Amino acid sequence: MISDDYKRKAGLTPDTISQTMLAFYQRIDNASDGVLKALATRGLSLKCAKGCCSCCLDDLAVTRAEAQVILEHCQDVLKTPPRKVGACAFLDDEGACRIYSFRPYICRTHGLPLRWIDEDENGDDIEERDVCELNALDLVELDPSQCFTLGVPELQLAKMNELTFGDNERVLLRGLFKG
Repeated sequence: MISDDYKRKAGLTPDTISQTMLAFYQRIDNASDGVLKALATRGLSLKCAKGCCSCCLDDLAVTRAEAQVILEHCQDVLKTPPRKVGACAFLDDEGACRIYSFRPYICRTHGLPLRWIDEDENGDDIEERDVCELNALDLVELDPSQCFTLGVPELQLAKMNELTFGDNERVLLRGLFKG
């Protein structure tokens, strides 16, 4: 359990978390841009574009900190009906994100070639990689700079959420809509 004194020193409250999250998102976007530039040096690019929404699944849950950003900055969208069940509630009729500037972390990194460190059956560290099947990149051939590295950002997100709300409870995106 994190002490109230530590939370106070961190300066994170439900009223201030939105600005902290926007700064976090900017760091994620910068890292993602770096991956895209590194891919471009090899003549590679992603197929993801406005309207590509095959990864925009329904019942996506985000941290309370991410939900707070949407609640503060997307009131106009939240007053409209969500997209029908089966796809992300925030998609419009053309499959574009209606909250793109304030979209959650997972949405900012999906589609990128991802890498992370896992353990094999012997307890040794091994690097794992994945990418959206639509992007069809040869993951083995990619330099680590051409992949978004998972691990640290998720820990940072969890810590910000815990410091702000005292837990790591997640919220369904569809549940943010009024009525």
